[in-house]
Amino acid sequence: MPITLDDAKTLLDELLTRYRAQVDYLAIRLEESAGTDILLRGSKIEALSEGIALGGQIRACHKGGWGFASFNRIDDIRAHLERAIAAARMVGDEETLLAEVDPVQAVRSLPLTGTDPRRIALSDKKALCDRYADILRSVDDRIATTSVRYGDNAQRIILMTSDGTLLEQSWVDMEMRFAATARSGETVQTGRETTGSRRAYEDLAGLDHQVRSAAQRAVDALALPSVRGNTYTVVIDPILSGLFVHEAFGHLSEADMAYENPDILEVMTLGRRFGPKELQIFDGAAPEGHRGSYYYDDEGVPATTTQLIEDGVLVGRLHSRETAGKLGEAPTGNARCLSYHYPPIVRMTNTWIERGNTPVDQLFDGIQEGVYARNWLGGMTNGEMFTFTAGEAWMIRNGKVAEPVRDVTLSGNVFTTLADIDAIGDDFFWDESGGCGKGGQSGLAVGCGGPSLRIRDVVVGGEADI
Repeated sequence: MPITLDDAKTLLDELLTRYRAQVDYLAIRLEESAGTDILLRGSKIEALSEGIALGGQIRACHKGGWGFASFNRIDDIRAHLERAIAAARMVGDEETLLAEVDPVQAVRSLPLTGTDPRRIALSDKKALCDRYADILRSVDDRIATTSVRYGDNAQRIILMTSDGTLLEQSWVDMEMRFAATARSGETVQTGRETTGSRRAYEDLAGLDHQVRSAAQRAVDALALPSVRGNTYTVVIDPILSGLFVHEAFGHLSEADMAYENPDILEVMTLGRRFGPKELQIFDGAAPEGHRGSYYYDDEGVPATTTQLIEDGVLVGRLHSRETAGKLGEAPTGNARCLSYHYPPIVRMTNTWIERGNTPVDQLFDGIQEGVYARNWLGGMTNGEMFTFTAGEAWMIRNGKVAEPVRDVTLSGNVFTTLADIDAIGDDFFWDESGGCGKGGQSGLAVGCGGPSLRIRDVVVGGEADI
């Protein structure tokens, strides 16, 4: 049975009236969701399901201590509320510091520009996955394994807090992933693509070219030489730029990383120069139409656009109400949770590097020997350090793109790499493929964007000289 806003308001108002005096802050969130999951591996169906969920969460804060409870039976909400309050009162022994925000009374829904996936039959979604799987297999006999995954999720949340917020917000998110692995003898290469949308089912229904391209890259890479491991000047495309700014820099801009780690707080000192004067980095849910876009975060704070780096200098970071209160800074609307099972934590939304002024073809000028890397296969970060694997790459010789190579990994320290940005292209691309993981909450929808970049002294791993 769907929860009406009037019924929820009556229930939540009754609970807040009864319990708000026992803690410093109380938030109750109810959530409905409906989704589809399809996974094909080779010719086998590993997942084919539609599901609905109804549940909620309670957050209580007392003297700086937090209690949290999640539930999927509305009838049990009072017992869970009392448990959350008891936990907060048990651990709280300091001061509750939450940045002040104006209470919100609003009903908002992210608009679709095309077909709602809930109007598409499960059989039609399965047929779309079958078509993509057939395309992957048809590219070459050396395609050994394939996978296609489709997912959509419609969420509606109602949030009510002890400081006066009553918010209803809803959206629909969609994602599709596909990969092909080619094999020739002992050589194995993989090509993959991921895309997502909060706009229309049609955004996932016309991807034949991208699907075929992923499989073709895997096949073509079988015959390519490995790059010679060395330190190079590297040109990366906008997709890799978006991945870099999200993974390598964005997580360090999340303020819970700073106040929980004095070393990171010291490094991430506002006013410190990290890159060239041309470098501008932003994060924000306010730009419309991206997978990290929304009107209010999961604490009821309005979406913003936050400049993190201005003219190469660190000027901002991302906050929940608690981190903003503890650091004496303004909240930015970056408290997010994956679902009612998890409490909101500081998360990125849409993170991007602003376009520069250098024509893309001039990024290669003056590079005697370098690497041009596009797209991505994977990557990892560990604090300040990162390693990313490019989806495809070429050598740069005498200022020109030359022969293709494979097995290109880019490694380095994020702060050194930012300082080594030598030129910023005048192109730009939004990558809507992001599914971010943090604190056990994996797959949170985000957007990434950026221009092409030329970066000095990047460690490129590949085949070592013997």
